[in-house]
Amino acid sequence: MNELTIELAAGQSRFEPGETIRGTARWRLDEVPDETLEVRLFWYTEGKGELDVELVETVELGSVSAAGSRDFSFSTPAAPLSFSGKLISLVWAIEVVALPDGDAGRQEIMISHTGDEIRIGTPEVLDGGQD
Repeated sequence: MNELTIELAAGQSRFEPGETIRGTARWRLDEVPDETLEVRLFWYTEGKGELDVELVETVELGSVSAAGSRDFSFSTPAAPLSFSGKLISLVWAIEVVALPDGDAGRQEIMISHTGDEIRIGTPEVLDGGQD
């Protein structure tokens, strides 16, 4: 059974725009991949409506053996920020993918100026946070 994982430096999963994400992709595959492994930074939506996905950056790991690890880094973009609402949420993630099979390991992250996702539809957001 294939195992693919993302480990982020110091266990950090919350990042500010412009911050560098550092981590390690690890894999143990049943056999050497036909093509390569990729590490991807992307966001996707969950909730009502159609799924939206945008691939922001990809790092190709090139020729790899059936088991190993490789360090990676990404710079977080300025937008969009992580948010959660009543109908839809925007989630950031990093995944390592074995090609062409598509087996993947994923780690969700948060990109925010405050360290917390934006909550849409909460009273604090609707009135500007003023009492």
